[in-house]
Amino acid sequence: MSRLAAQFKTLKQQKRCALIPYITAGDPASWVTVPLLHALVKSGADILEIGVPFSDPMADGPVIQRAAERALKHHISLGKIFAMLREFREKDKTTPLVLMGYLNPIEVMGYKRFAEQAAAAGVDGVLTVDLPPEEAKTFQLAMKLQKLDTIFLLAPTSPADRIKLIADAASGFIYYVSLRGVTGAANLDVGEVAAKLKQIRRRTKLPLGVGFGIGSPEVAAQVAEFADAVVVGSAVVKRIEELAAVPDKILIEVPAFIAQLRRAMDQAAPAAVSGVRE
Repeated sequence: MSRLAAQFKTLKQQKRCALIPYITAGDPASWVTVPLLHALVKSGADILEIGVPFSDPMADGPVIQRAAERALKHHISLGKIFAMLREFREKDKTTPLVLMGYLNPIEVMGYKRFAEQAAAAGVDGVLTVDLPPEEAKTFQLAMKLQKLDTIFLLAPTSPADRIKLIADAASGFIYYVSLRGVTGAANLDVGEVAAKLKQIRRRTKLPLGVGFGIGSPEVAAQVAEFADAVVVGSAVVKRIEELAAVPDKILIEVPAFIAQLRRAMDQAAPAAVSGVRE
């Protein structure tokens, strides 16, 4: 059983929703990433999503765009990220790691080499924003050979046939983009998200994660009542940005925010016990 599958199985048994914080690797400095990942786990993160900085992050709002720019100033590459994750794995063998990024750096490296190096670094799944399942067969094969999960996105506008296509192609979990727009957008309609997830669950038994627009403990708690995972990106990266000049404080204040999210989500969990996560 993969680390992702094992983690979701354990959380389901505990009737808890996974908390998945996102950070951009190398932001605001290379040395921050590994200790921050460890601190996030200690504060309640169940799965870690690590962004691969890219010069044209089309799905991301300004907060994560600026994070990518800061990381690229330090020449952060896939090779350097794999080195960071190997270092992380020296102390943490169990927390699932998901890489999130764009296709171009992977294509430059080559699918086979990328999958081999990702697996060797302890990666468990990869979410490639701009690779639709129709064009992903070769990539998926390379991933499957290394026992890595390929994670795909669904959107509020995804029709029934698209939901079925993604459900059939995905592994690990499905990432539901809760808003029309880019990361960091506001005005999340929790009721609409719950209704959409109910529709998606008719097509798949994979866990469903919800991201985009979750920026507070209150909203995280609401989404935790019906989702299998809550993904928090821009709200985390914004705090990193605010403390970029004093990176030592990042290791204190960002994990403290994750702990707030975790507490709020755990308090909401009893309401979900008899809900759709069952």
